[in-house]
Amino acid sequence: MTVTLATKGKNMSGTFRARMKRGHLELLENVNIPEDTEVSVTISETPGERSADGLRRSAGGWKGLIDADALIEDIYNDRLVSTRPVPRL
Repeated sequence: MTVTLATKGKNMSGTFRARMKRGHLELLENVNIPEDTEVSVTISETPGERSADGLRRSAGGWKGLIDADALIEDIYNDRLVSTRPVPRL
């Protein structure tokens, strides 16, 4: 949550963590905003926990599209190609 605070001619802003509970935003950190101060709030959802579901859903997605044995052979052949110059001693 981004809060822009305009009070007594001063513009202050900051980013604070908050959680939605029963239709209200609950701040997760202490902020120094006087009571009854009107603020402008910008809400952007933070990504949740990462899970392996996407990886599981994509398993087998290339099946039938490429020849796995040829791909592995190409990878090993590419590793044999040296692009580094021979050092002069």
